[in-house]
Amino acid sequence: MPGENLSRDEARERAALLSVEGYEVSLDLRSAVGEGDGEPRTFRSVTTIRFRCNEPGASSFADLIAPSVTAVSLNGKDLDPSEVFDGSRIALEDLADENELIVDARCAYSRTGEGMHRFVDPEDGEVYLYTQYEPADARRVFANFEQPDLKAPFRFEVRAPEGWRVWSNGEGELTDGVWRFAETKPISTYITCVVAGPYHYVTDSYERVFEDGTRLEVPLGAMCRKGLAPYFEADDVFLITKQGLGFFHDHFDYPYPFGKYDQAFVPEYNLGAMENPGLVTFREEYIFRGKVTQASYEARANVVLHEMAHMWFGDLVTMEWWDDLWLKESFADFMGTFSMVGATRFANGWTTFANRRKAWAYRADQLPSTHPITADIRDLQDAKLNFDGITYAKGASVLKQLVAYVGQDAFLEGARRYFKRNAYGNTRLGDLLSVLEETSGRDMAAWARSWLQTAGVNSLTPQVLLDAEGRVAELAVLQEAAVIAPAVHPELRPHRVAVGLYRRTPQGALERYARVEADVEGARTVVPELAGTEAPELVLVNDDDLTYCKIRLDETSLSTLRDHLGTVTDPLARALCWSALWNMTRDALLPARDFVDLVLRHAAGESDIGVLQMLHAWANSALVHYAVPEWRTTGERLLADGALAELRQAEPGSEHQLAWARFFATVASGEADLRLLQGLLEGTAKIDGLEVDQELRWAFLEPLAAHGVADESALAAELARDDTASGRRHQVRCLAGRPSAAVKAQAWAQVVESDALSNALVEATIAGFAQPSQRELTAPYTEKYFAAIERVWTDRSIQIGMDVVRGLFPSLQDSPETLDATDAWLDAHRDAAPALRRLVVEARDDLARALRGQACDAATSGQSPARP
Repeated sequence: MPGENLSRDEARERAALLSVEGYEVSLDLRSAVGEGDGEPRTFRSVTTIRFRCNEPGASSFADLIAPSVTAVSLNGKDLDPSEVFDGSRIALEDLADENELIVDARCAYSRTGEGMHRFVDPEDGEVYLYTQYEPADARRVFANFEQPDLKAPFRFEVRAPEGWRVWSNGEGELTDGVWRFAETKPISTYITCVVAGPYHYVTDSYERVFEDGTRLEVPLGAMCRKGLAPYFEADDVFLITKQGLGFFHDHFDYPYPFGKYDQAFVPEYNLGAMENPGLVTFREEYIFRGKVTQASYEARANVVLHEMAHMWFGDLVTMEWWDDLWLKESFADFMGTFSMVGATRFANGWTTFANRRKAWAYRADQLPSTHPITADIRDLQDAKLNFDGITYAKGASVLKQLVAYVGQDAFLEGARRYFKRNAYGNTRLGDLLSVLEETSGRDMAAWARSWLQTAGVNSLTPQVLLDAEGRVAELAVLQEAAVIAPAVHPELRPHRVAVGLYRRTPQGALERYARVEADVEGARTVVPELAGTEAPELVLVNDDDLTYCKIRLDETSLSTLRDHLGTVTDPLARALCWSALWNMTRDALLPARDFVDLVLRHAAGESDIGVLQMLHAWANSALVHYAVPEWRTTGERLLADGALAELRQAEPGSEHQLAWARFFATVASGEADLRLLQGLLEGTAKIDGLEVDQELRWAFLEPLAAHGVADESALAAELARDDTASGRRHQVRCLAGRPSAAVKAQAWAQVVESDALSNALVEATIAGFAQPSQRELTAPYTEKYFAAIERVWTDRSIQIGMDVVRGLFPSLQDSPETLDATDAWLDAHRDAAPALRRLVVEARDDLARALRGQACDAATSGQSPARP
């Protein structure tokens, strides 16, 4: 659609011309219920925008994506919608100094999670609405100037079906059948929000008395669908919320600025959560219908705190354009873990960060599409794709390194000054660097050039030289630049690291006996303080995870870990070792079968449940993607046997037992394993302490369906037992996973050739479609994929386009021929949308990496590898 993809240049031009004084938005959502008329369901949206123009007589445009516009009025003059509205923009000619634009439109309800999403609960027929806008979908709900630096106060009013409740960013009340909401502070369009429907709603409050005697009271609310109310642990959500508010008030010296604090857990949500001020939205999967491990509760707490940090980083102070997206996301990602460790029961959060969050960053930073943390965002499609592991997890890792570099006190004082100087405004990189220079006395420009304005991840390797007596004569840290085909990123960065030396105790534990902090610069840095120490059996060059790098192991350290990894007593050090080994596997430096063997021999003793679950995922990925095909059957059997043994030996009823049960279901393929899963479902088999609740039942059914044991009637019977929104998603995934050519054809048609499915069911269908055990069955879809993706990208919303292009890429057709087909498409589609090409290039790189891993694994077995 012309004009839908706003460019940075257009945004800058408009920001230089206009300033917005305020919005009044009136929505009539009564059309959300009742029978439809066969046409796409719409609602009335009337928007009044008051704004100034710096150049009277100039022209500009407002943004709106809507099926139709009823009326447009500019400064009292009626304009012909057919002449000024092209489907995505409203042309504004001959602007005055002071202007008033009124737009009356019919906007569409969404089924893709973008704009005003409408969900019908299959359990009780109730309708639920919520909005999701980032980066630029507020224009699907009301006319606006859709860019982050045109902030303004908003006043919403909403007409809703009788019996509904409505929430927005400000406090609201129902008067004469209309919900009217208090005017907001100046905020960006993408963080405005409306939630409406018969939600289950719980309240609480947070209070704080400041040193000067003033009192702050923040009304708290939390909501979910009525069908999830029995599972809603609002007390725990409120506990984390209060702990977070206390922590941020202790450290930010700026009172929470947005009045109330509601948190809505909503259905069919594309993201983890969204930081709308006063009304944060979350995916409802953070409400647990069955037993989960503490890692799930930790993940929920981290997201709650991440979004809360955004109230300051992102909402109070907002980036000028999406180039500086990191100014909010990197900080929120860092602050989420920083506050969680400092204020909640999840004191080992940095271990999870090192093991899970950084894995996301390392992958993203080794793709051909890697970019500096401060990215070059040309337009909205670029922006959509940059909510990635670099902007979030690498940025947070670099901030953790910055805290080590300048000191925590200087870092937090810089944040406090940043808030006070830029409240309700927009900033760029330089605004933050200037306050950090003030508070730390460091040259932040040099730091920023190395860490924020260059791409790629460095590798750090220990080099240990021993003297004649077997003690350390010299220990150096070698730094390598990133090589990301076809580019080399030559930057060697300054790293503040802790170098840890480990030896086994007489009792057999692998423990640290020496630790030195050092500044690593250049290709080789000697750490003189460690000269003369006992020879180490293990060297960790980024102990305590202070910097962002890939840890490499010398031969002695690798040999030690092969036999003694499970005896490393410190959980964070152990997690760093696992991370190093996984990076070596992905980099084709460690055969996949060796990594699987390490997991089988050492994961059983892993005390950190989050690390254990990550190891399960990595072991399965090693088998599916990096192991040579001829070894997969052997690897499958080894993992299934190992998982079942640990499942039977785990403490009955423990979270470790649950983790091993889920992993067993993931890798089960043999007849006896599938028979056991079926027995656990039917109650004819039992493992002491293992409660097979509804969520675990679906986890067991998926492999049974994928291997042809559970047919359509069995899945229909399970849906009858769990006829809920969650149950339907699980059933759709299992149905698409069945080993049948007809099933695959139907699933493909539902996702690629039709837009009838909601975003959640598209996601479930894609997840079921590609099964590792069905490579031959899905082989014909390689050609179909490349024939369809450009059309899908053009015709569907960007979210659905991303889901299809990423999710249906033929990654399981891991052969040089698939690589050639990908290259042929890229060569023939040089003019395709850059965002689409980026997704294909990333998928190609993952495939090439898998083939290199298989070549490494084949070299171990003496087999001939496929061409990488």
